[in-house]
Amino acid sequence: MEKLKPYIISNVGMTLDGKLSTINNDSRISGPEDLKRVHLLRREVDGIMVGIGTVLKDNPKLTVHNIKNDPPKNPVRIVVDSKLRIPLNAKVLNNESKTIIATTSNKSQEKRDKIKELNKLENVDIIETTGSIEVNLRELMEKLYKKEIKSILLEGGGTLNWSMFKEGLVDKVRVYIAPMIFGGREAPTYVDGVGFKTVDECVKLKLERYYTLDNGIVLELNVLKNE
Repeated sequence: MEKLKPYIISNVGMTLDGKLSTINNDSRISGPEDLKRVHLLRREVDGIMVGIGTVLKDNPKLTVHNIKNDPPKNPVRIVVDSKLRIPLNAKVLNNESKTIIATTSNKSQEKRDKIKELNKLENVDIIETTGSIEVNLRELMEKLYKKEIKSILLEGGGTLNWSMFKEGLVDKVRVYIAPMIFGGREAPTYVDGVGFKTVDECVKLKLERYYTLDNGIVLELNVLKNE
């Protein structure tokens, strides 16, 4: 029997060449209307998930703030952080919403000390999954579903996005494509990771809807599940 998991929407704003920012981390890609689209999406879901790389690079709050949010509704923030590198002063740990930090069960003394500090913070929970190197994402999804998190907006960087697609956990893709070219080998892309070896292995999508927004275009696609 297939185990229950949240419905996962992968959302991204990227350039025509698939970049999330320039080589100097300038990520001004989305226009004002696309930012509203993203925050409307955030209001609709139970959780927002990012990797620790996004937290360390951008220090986001991951709250709803670009639209009218009355009554206030902020989804649970989920940070995938296998080595527990999250700074104690990260904005994502503020009291505007609950935060779940997903990590591995492998504990060094440094990690134990960090867990003690995190447990002192209000509205912060830690979920441990089996495995010593990487968070077991399938196990994490099951545990999140049991916590009544039935839908998640995946706003991960390329590494987390790759892992989620590789594990077959993404259900829908919503992407804003800006009419820009950034280039650069070091510039982050929508999906990084190891990559699939063949077309047969790759994730296949079905275009459901598209429309222009700001100066770009939004694509909404469903992920085709392997039989």
